[in-house]
Amino acid sequence: MKQFFEGIPKIKYEGEDSRNPLAFRHYNPDEVVLGKRMEEHLRFAVAYWHSFAWEGGDPFGGQTFERPWYPQDNMERAKLKADIAFDMFDILGAPYFCFHDLDVRPEAGSFAENRDTLNEITDYFAEKMAAGGPKLLWGTANMFTHRRWMSGASTNPDPDVFAFAAATVKSCMDATHKLGGENYVLWGGREGYETLLNTDLTSELDHMGRFLNMVVEYKHKIGFKGAILVEPKPQEPSKHQYDYDVATCFGFLQKYGLEKEVQLNIEQGHAILAGHSFEHEIATAASLGVLGSIDMNRNDYQSGWDTDQFPNNTPEVAVAYYHILKAGGLKTGGTNFDAKVRRQSLDAEDLVAAHVGGMDICARGLKAAAAMLEDGGLEEALSSRYEGWQTPEAKAMLGSDFESITKRVLAEEIAPDPRSGRQEILENYVNRFV
Repeated sequence: MKQFFEGIPKIKYEGEDSRNPLAFRHYNPDEVVLGKRMEEHLRFAVAYWHSFAWEGGDPFGGQTFERPWYPQDNMERAKLKADIAFDMFDILGAPYFCFHDLDVRPEAGSFAENRDTLNEITDYFAEKMAAGGPKLLWGTANMFTHRRWMSGASTNPDPDVFAFAAATVKSCMDATHKLGGENYVLWGGREGYETLLNTDLTSELDHMGRFLNMVVEYKHKIGFKGAILVEPKPQEPSKHQYDYDVATCFGFLQKYGLEKEVQLNIEQGHAILAGHSFEHEIATAASLGVLGSIDMNRNDYQSGWDTDQFPNNTPEVAVAYYHILKAGGLKTGGTNFDAKVRRQSLDAEDLVAAHVGGMDICARGLKAAAAMLEDGGLEEALSSRYEGWQTPEAKAMLGSDFESITKRVLAEEIAPDPRSGRQEILENYVNRFV
């Protein structure tokens, strides 16, 4: 059979002047940024699902792609898909990949068959990884596609579905651990509700909290050293999902005693759906101590759904990495391209070029973020704006009370004038770097 990526060479760094559409212009994995290789900062991962499992459909139309491993319904085609996927990982020089169980195995129906085929295909992955293939950034379970998950997984009103979900996550954690995965992700695609008329919020949240505690307990039991990550998303496919955004997730983790055990995997597209910016969600997670990993994509601002496009906006990416670098960088986490080519982009070259462009945009953003940190302009402006809080009087006020503060206001005749936030000046500053 003709190789899917036949004729496409390994992607090389050619510099900013290159006109080659299949070359890196900004991503040089060996370039040192802030004392660390660019590859080690960005920790790129290819998403198995959008790159190899998605068939090109959208809410209004079905399959447009014709791939040699379709339909994805038996182990022979699962292994063919793995062969082709690892070919692309090699072409891109991607250091990591990640997957849902359903991306890599056929859906058999019974748990035992699903577990066995997952073990078979991940053994196949292990051989390829040992031969020089990429590492596993994280594994996860698809508990939203099959009709059994239509009312949720851990939040399902049927306890048998909860049990099937628990067994499924155990099998996926085992597979992730076997492959040396550096994280395990839980994405609650249908952990939410369509209507409150048939929903017991208290029970569903308690069951979800207990389920996540079971995940943590099992992590420690098997000696999994990676991070457990939850991915915030406000809606779609459910009307309302319990992991709405970073702040909501952190409140959930606190309520169920998990804030020291679980971090967050933050997606740009989900941030937009929640009415936030990617920068906001990353900065919030960093301030709360739960920044784990990122899904790098974007939404179309004219569409009302999660379009999962490859990133192409350097200023947005730059300020995102600025907050990541300020927080100490991505540790076990990475930059996963949870993105898909457009349904009209049919060719193998389109799939490679999309990743090349996304990796280049991230590299540009990282370098701009590092330059801003080294210049120190934003930090200087921030320090200046809050410098009043460094005085002894201001620090003492936080340990005081209303009566004492009021006496001081009267005695010193405090009548403050407002000070400019200098937003436009700071936006102009950022634009100097991007």
